[in-house]
Amino acid sequence: MEIMNFKVFEQRLESIDFDSKKIINTLNAHSYIVSKKDSYFRRALKDSDILIPDGSGIVLAARYLCKKSIKKVSGSDLHKFLLKITNNNHGKVFYLGSSQSNLEKIEIKTKHEFPNIKLESYSPPFKNEFSEEENNLIIDKINCFGPDILFIGMTAPKQEKWLYQNKDRLNFRVAASVGAVFNFYSGAIKRPNKFLRKLIGESLSRFIKEPRRLWKRSFISIPLFLIEIMKFKLKK
Repeated sequence: MEIMNFKVFEQRLESIDFDSKKIINTLNAHSYIVSKKDSYFRRALKDSDILIPDGSGIVLAARYLCKKSIKKVSGSDLHKFLLKITNNNHGKVFYLGSSQSNLEKIEIKTKHEFPNIKLESYSPPFKNEFSEEENNLIIDKINCFGPDILFIGMTAPKQEKWLYQNKDRLNFRVAASVGAVFNFYSGAIKRPNKFLRKLIGESLSRFIKEPRRLWKRSFISIPLFLIEIMKFKLKK
């Protein structure tokens, strides 16, 4: 289904065909607004094999503009789903991003919850752009391991752009940019409880926990996104 010029996944995760190489990214109100000013990010999102509706804003846009009811699929939902599949298949998972201490917590939790998974990870330098040497090292580490699932958690839009730039050099079956999921899964940041997420939405409930980091997303991107919805409605 096309929503505001983006082809958004509207089915259940179980319907995804994993027989061919897949890149999965997420779309929410904030990433949509950022992509309007960042053409490379926009291309990365549009080039996704699957673009999941990770936000109540996208669900609202689908209902208001397309008269369709779709279910929000968070990055956490996608992460858990892919781990379950990989565990059932005794596969391999690579985590790229976050701090070394965070990755160690993720490894401990993954081994406990999904014991059949073989896991590897790497914490890249915290910088906006990698040098050629740093980038080659990252790619070599991933390809030497040969993961079934590559999770990238370097925050948007860096993670999506990096994957788009290097996709043809990487060996994986499924690559998913999941950002904050690394912090949620490791316990570094507690995800808002289910009741609060349903009551006021994921974005606002996260803002309550991280106001200094997420104020721009909550008070600038969301209002701008609502304006975009109205513009598209008027064009119809």
